[in-house]
Amino acid sequence: MDSLVELCDLVAENPTQFAGKIAWLCSRCPPAELLFVGSPRVSRSQLNAFLAALIFRRSNLFVLQRSHEIHYRSSQVSPAFASDVAGFTGDVLMQTIRNSDSSISKIFLSAMCLNFPPILPADANKLISLLLDGLDVTVPSSPRDPMLTTPTGASAQSSPLSVVGGSTDLGEAPSPAAFGVDTPFSGEAKGAGDSFGGSNDGSGGPGASGASERDCKGSTAIDACFLKIRKRDFTEQGQLLKVRVNKKLSVCQAAARLHIKTLASLDTEGKSSKRLLHGALALLIEASEACLFSVWRKLRATEDLFRCLLAGISQAAVARNGQLLRILLIRYKPLVLATCAQADSGPSSQGAMFETVLKTCSEIIEFGWTKDRAPLDTFIMGLTTSIRERNYYEEEDGKEKQETPPLQLNVIYLLAELNVAANKPEMVDMILPLFIESLEEGDGSNAGSLRLRLLDAVSRMASLGFEKSYREAVVLMTRSYLAKLSNGGTAEGKTEASEATAERVEILPAGFLLIARGITNSKLRSDYRHRLMSLCSDVGLAASGRSGAEFLGPLLPAVAEICSDFDPTLDVEPSLLKLFRNLWFYIALFGLAPPMQKAQAMTKSAPTATNTVSTTTVALQAVAGPYMWDSSWSSAVRRISLGTPPLVVSSVKWLEDELELNALHNPGSRQGSEKAGASQRTALSAALGGKVEVSAMNTISGVKATYLLAVAFLEIIRFSSDGGILNGDPSSTASRSAFNCVFEYLRSPNLMPAVSQCLTAIVNRAFETAIEWLEDRASQTGAEAEVRESTLSTHACFLIKNLSQRDEHVRDISVNLLTQLRDRFPQILWNSSCLDSLLLSIHNDPPSAVVSDPAYVASVRSLYQKIAREWIIVSLSYAPCTSQGLLQENLCRANTWQQSQPAADVVSLLSEIRIGSGKNDCWIGTKTANIPAVMAAAAAASGGNLKLTDAFSLEVLGTGVVSATAKCNHAGEIAGMRRLYESIGGLDKSQPIANGLDADLPGSESPAQPKNESFNGMVLAKFVRLLQKFVNIAEKGGQVDKSSFRETCSQATALLLSNLDSDSQSDIHNFSQLLRLLCWCPAYITTPDAVETGVYIWTWLVSAAPHLGTLVLAELVDAWLWTIDTKRGLFASDIKCSGPSAKLRPHLAHGEPETKPEKDPVEQIMAHRLWLGFFIDRFEVVRHNSVQQLLLLGRMLQETTKLPWNFSRHPAATGTFFTTMLFGLKFCSCQTQGNLQNFRSGLQLLEDRIYRVKLNPFPYLSSLLSERVDTPQLDQKTKGLEKDSSVNDVKDQYTQFGVRDQSSRLKVSSDKWVEVARTAFSVDPRIALSMVSRFPASAPLKTQTCSSSGVPYSSNKGHPRVMAYILRVLESYPPGRVTFFMPQLVQALRYDSEKLVEGYLLRAAQRSDIFAHILIWHLQGESCVPEGEDATSAKNASFQELLPLVRERIIDGFNPTARDIFQREFDFFDKVTSISGVLYPLPKDERRAGIRRELEKIELDGDDLYLPTDPERLVRGIQVDSGIPLQSAAKVPIMITFNVVDRDGDHNDVKPQACIFKVGDDCRQDVLALQVISLLKDIFEAVGLNLYLYPYGVLPTGPERGIIEVVPNSRSRSQMGETTDGGLYEIFQQDFGPVGSPSFEAARENFLVSSAGYAVASLLLQPKDRHNGNLLFDSAGRLVHIDFGFILETSPGGNMRFESAHFKLSHEMTQLLDPSGVMKSETWFQFLSLCVKGYLAARRNMNGILSTVLMMLDSGLPCFSRGDPIGNLRKRFRPEMTEREAANYMIRICTDAYNKWTTAGYDLIQYLQQGIEK
Repeated sequence: MDSLVELCDLVAENPTQFAGKIAWLCSRCPPAELLFVGSPRVSRSQLNAFLAALIFRRSNLFVLQRSHEIHYRSSQVSPAFASDVAGFTGDVLMQTIRNSDSSISKIFLSAMCLNFPPILPADANKLISLLLDGLDVTVPSSPRDPMLTTPTGASAQSSPLSVVGGSTDLGEAPSPAAFGVDTPFSGEAKGAGDSFGGSNDGSGGPGASGASERDCKGSTAIDACFLKIRKRDFTEQGQLLKVRVNKKLSVCQAAARLHIKTLASLDTEGKSSKRLLHGALALLIEASEACLFSVWRKLRATEDLFRCLLAGISQAAVARNGQLLRILLIRYKPLVLATCAQADSGPSSQGAMFETVLKTCSEIIEFGWTKDRAPLDTFIMGLTTSIRERNYYEEEDGKEKQETPPLQLNVIYLLAELNVAANKPEMVDMILPLFIESLEEGDGSNAGSLRLRLLDAVSRMASLGFEKSYREAVVLMTRSYLAKLSNGGTAEGKTEASEATAERVEILPAGFLLIARGITNSKLRSDYRHRLMSLCSDVGLAASGRSGAEFLGPLLPAVAEICSDFDPTLDVEPSLLKLFRNLWFYIALFGLAPPMQKAQAMTKSAPTATNTVSTTTVALQAVAGPYMWDSSWSSAVRRISLGTPPLVVSSVKWLEDELELNALHNPGSRQGSEKAGASQRTALSAALGGKVEVSAMNTISGVKATYLLAVAFLEIIRFSSDGGILNGDPSSTASRSAFNCVFEYLRSPNLMPAVSQCLTAIVNRAFETAIEWLEDRASQTGAEAEVRESTLSTHACFLIKNLSQRDEHVRDISVNLLTQLRDRFPQILWNSSCLDSLLLSIHNDPPSAVVSDPAYVASVRSLYQKIAREWIIVSLSYAPCTSQGLLQENLCRANTWQQSQPAADVVSLLSEIRIGSGKNDCWIGTKTANIPAVMAAAAAASGGNLKLTDAFSLEVLGTGVVSATAKCNHAGEIAGMRRLYESIGGLDKSQPIANGLDADLPGSESPAQPKNESFNGMVLAKFVRLLQKFVNIAEKGGQVDKSSFRETCSQATALLLSNLDSDSQSDIHNFSQLLRLLCWCPAYITTPDAVETGVYIWTWLVSAAPHLGTLVLAELVDAWLWTIDTKRGLFASDIKCSGPSAKLRPHLAHGEPETKPEKDPVEQIMAHRLWLGFFIDRFEVVRHNSVQQLLLLGRMLQETTKLPWNFSRHPAATGTFFTTMLFGLKFCSCQTQGNLQNFRSGLQLLEDRIYRVKLNPFPYLSSLLSERVDTPQLDQKTKGLEKDSSVNDVKDQYTQFGVRDQSSRLKVSSDKWVEVARTAFSVDPRIALSMVSRFPASAPLKTQTCSSSGVPYSSNKGHPRVMAYILRVLESYPPGRVTFFMPQLVQALRYDSEKLVEGYLLRAAQRSDIFAHILIWHLQGESCVPEGEDATSAKNASFQELLPLVRERIIDGFNPTARDIFQREFDFFDKVTSISGVLYPLPKDERRAGIRRELEKIELDGDDLYLPTDPERLVRGIQVDSGIPLQSAAKVPIMITFNVVDRDGDHNDVKPQACIFKVGDDCRQDVLALQVISLLKDIFEAVGLNLYLYPYGVLPTGPERGIIEVVPNSRSRSQMGETTDGGLYEIFQQDFGPVGSPSFEAARENFLVSSAGYAVASLLLQPKDRHNGNLLFDSAGRLVHIDFGFILETSPGGNMRFESAHFKLSHEMTQLLDPSGVMKSETWFQFLSLCVKGYLAARRNMNGILSTVLMMLDSGLPCFSRGDPIGNLRKRFRPEMTEREAANYMIRICTDAYNKWTTAGYDLIQYLQQGIEK
């Protein structure tokens, strides 16, 4: 660094010679663009180059300034570099100051002032000396005279602000202002003073002393001289002058700061320092006085300079340990007085200088009070003498009195403020007597500004709370106020001066209020309360009319303040109670009560501000308004009411003896007293809202009326203020209710009837006021809503507590009010405080009970039990979940209180209450709990292990005790683990755990985690992992264990509730995550068991911690919306499963094909049902008291109903869907509530959306019409669904707008229906198909569209577009499923003019070989000419011609493999079928051997051959010995048994299957009958009916040829008769055991269900020829009908219809079905029930069955040869009947068939003719 300095010096001496070096140094400086960055970074070489360049001062100006900032910051970072910089900083600065005429010097100095670098102490002294020398100025005699130091060439018009060493002319360019910086002097002085003012070592050396002395002399001389220059002496004016003056003042201020800092560094013990301090103090005061009297004193810069100078004075007072205090105060006092004389006289307008003086005085007094009080006392007393100086002036006639000088007013204010700031009783005792003396004897005794200021000062000092001064001040102020009252009635008082009015209206009331706010001592507050109340009483007694209100009103704010902490429920001294009573008397008399009735009519005109108001008029105004006084008085009256004790008297008679009231009511005559009493009675009646007529008060005197009016005002106002919550301890609840006061009046003994009536009316009126207050705040949220609910709870708790009062009248009123409160605000039903208070009161003795009065105790307990029972029942009827949760919490707390069991009264009470899904006697009418979803949620919340699909009865006590015990156990587990954890000092994660527990503990999340992991963190992590594990199991499709999940959730909830008071941020975060998991896990798993656990947990949370209700509901709403987005449960709209009807597709139900869902949607729908019940429960709880939670529920409903097609179409979702709609409508009904007034438009839009969704028939219309099952048809599981779905009720709801009623309301002709159908077809065939379901009663429409119920409705005569649509749907099905309707498809070829059916058949045949084979067999079966007139018809001829063509086209479409299979399959079974023709000529006894010979010739060609009647069974061989020829009227049928295996099963598992091969018989009719039976079987299975039918396989393989499956393990009734004597009853006993044995009863049951199934099928098909050869019985006892050669309208014997019964029910069959023989047995009723259920289920699919039969009408089958088979079949369905009528019809059918003689007769005929055993 030294070499660098030498180099710079050398270059500076020879600048021209080393110009290149200078340029090189400048180039090494940091570039300018780098320095524009906020905090540039440069290298050390660049810094050295910058230091060198500083000497030459030739770099860019801005670069210089920014580079200096780098220099400053680098010196702070590097100490070594800082020492190098300090070595030459002083020289550079001093050289720059000496040459400060250039702009670059000014910029450099400004930069140095902003960031002053280090400097050596020696250089600092030199720099100060240089600065002070440069600031010396000579003050000319005239400012316009040229200054001696003005440089040559300066402007003659330059300002006197010019200083030595440079010009500050603003015309000079560039101006420093252009750079936005201060002048170099001001900035330099400020920076230097702040940076090195304290760097002097304090040695007191010559340098320091000299610099300081020059500092003091120079700066103060400049300040004083400059400030004394007058404004007119300056040449500049306006803004230019202001700028120059502000600059100069800022320079002076900076220099003063520098001087003050320099004084602090002086040697405190040196003589020279003492002398210097004295001189500096004098100069500072002189400069301060100059500021005070300067013409620039209004400028902000002058005020700042004055503040700086007084700060120096304050510092001087502290210097040398206060040795200068005495001298300072002597010199400082004139400055203070001068300031007070200069300041304005207003208390709030003294100005900044006065405030500075006040602050400085406070600091000096604070310091000197403990150091040396004598000079302070002298100083204070010196100030007070200025107050007592009288203004002597000559009394001149007509000359007004002079005003009080500002000096006196401001000194008073100053002394008062000093007392407040010092807060010293000695100081107050010194000044207050002087003020009081001035007020009583001096100039302050007269009205004027001086008196007002003195009174204000006295009240300020009294508010400090020093007892002596307080008493003196209060006595003085009280006397002054009463004096004003005594002068108010005089002639002079009526025209009092403005000062006197201000004293009475403003100063004294404000003083009283200030004292009330200031004093904190309880003893003084009590004393002040008495004094102030006594003053109010004296004022009221002395005043009358309007003057009373004018004098009493201003005192009310002070009374309100002093009563703000007074608890009115405590015992009150009689004297204070009397004062309170008097106060409210006068409030009532003078009309100071605020308005209480908005619509009360005025009986007299409202007074003006100038007229005199009588007592009567004012009292009426208090009732009716308008309120004519100051609004602060109204607020004060309300506040006073909250601290006023009840105005109770031991006897009303004492009022007659009150002198002051008698004086008020008896102004001089009895007539006046009676008139005043009548007025008061009128006012009282108005105040009570007309509850008591004026005529009923005639026995009440005027004094009593005044008392009652005051009581009415007090209690009504009390409830209108803060809702009636009294002053007192916030922790107390019931005692703070204003009802605690209002009921005190009713306990007064010996009340007159009229007075008692009025007091009762007051109680009711107060209650109405409380209700209005609560309802007005119904829309508030947040903290205001919490206050409202707390107020409501407080009142309810008191009324509950008040039920134990001894007075029966009081108890009755309490019951009435509590009931009204509960009805108006139902939310108190679920308030834990109210419920606890109620249940505790049941078994606690009444507080006023005595041992000798057991009847009273019994009556009170009986009353509590009655109220509690009603309370619990009503709460359960609206919100059973939350109600049970609260009861369980109450029982838990009882356990916590170490009670072994709840009180006997509570047990007996709860044990009587039951809720359930059956008939409930607890509540009458429709309640929320009657909703099945809510009841299911209530069962879940109870914690009981109930089957929600069954009817259940829930005992509140039993489940409550069990659940409460479980909750307590879980809480105890958590508490025990916590205590164990704390006792062992936590778990050390650094050490291994021997038992492997460490695997379950969470790892440390950060290195900063403590060694011993916290208990909460450890357990929380464990629960989080467990809950996530359950979610993962559910996500993978696994089964979540219900008990484990419930236990984990319960333990996690107990942990969460045990840490609600934790303030740890980590705990808050972790517990919020746990709360979220507890809400989301059940929702995510979405099973009934999981959501049941969730409802239990959620109820526990919101009951134990109501403040978590919003958080829990927010998470649950988000989870609900997530299920909408993910399409789960109720919102699984993509799962096109319609329950039972899905099993009928494509057989009976229309629609697209559907795949079976991976997960049963019913489970998730039932989970949503439970979830929705919890939401409804929460809605009832929060609908009146939580706008936030209502908005959350509104959001849930809004998103739920956003899109109608979001809902699942599953029938099980119907009930949940309509429950959701019901919930939405209940929610929208809240728009009339006060708390949702602001959201009315949104609720109306939501209501409109709900109606749109609810009335949209698309999701549920078809299912409602096709899935409705009557109650007798449902099994146990389906009954549970019906209770939720309410299908019958929903159907009734749809009646007003639904399908079944629209056709009856529409009067449309047949032609119009045809036109409508055609129009629908032209738009979209789907519309036409839907219209048939929409208008089922329209026959023309159905004929035109041929129905829309799926494949059976694809009429062969329908519209081509209908056919095209149906065939397109069929193509979406696998061909194997369509083979069921192959006969109908073949018949459709008759009318296939568009070749649509043929095309479909050919395409389907190419897709499936089995479909092609079965189609070919059916085509071959139709190749016979039917009998009758159709034999020669052209239509039939073309059909017969088409059949072989279609067959050939199918065969031609086979590939080689398919052709090979076809040939082998058909050749094999053609050979088997042809055996019948071979046997026909043989004798009967040779036919069996012939069968064997023929079977031995047939070889099985391949292992892929299958049975035609069941393609799923592959043929593995023929049992050649099984061939049996059968008896038949036609050619010889044979029965052959094949060895078969399942196509998809174990091919080694070979089973026998017998088939009958017929030749000469038309099997197509059997196919049709078995189709209907198969449809019925599907219907029964779809609706869950246990009815047995066996539709065995039948396939026509050619003209009058076919294959029929044999029912396995069965034999005919005739075969059974051949081997066994007796009837079925005896045969069953032989085969299955004796009657009553399990095997016999099981066989009987099988026979019953099969008989019922075939009874329904027989009723519809009407099969005849039901002899015992056509009835089979299998090995399990089931009945099977075979041989359907006569069905519908045909019968044997030339259609003689001998068999008149609709189905066969012979005597031997009735022996099994009806052991009683008289149709009274249980099994008979079971048979009837199954028949009815089956028949009703079949009726619902009538159209499908009819269409299946109808499409075969042109087939030529014998069953269609006579009569009207389709019409009669339709009639047998009885579509015109209701379901109840249809059920009775089926019962009559069964009764008619019971042992009918025609049945037995036909069996006899068959036995005689054919030898068939009967």
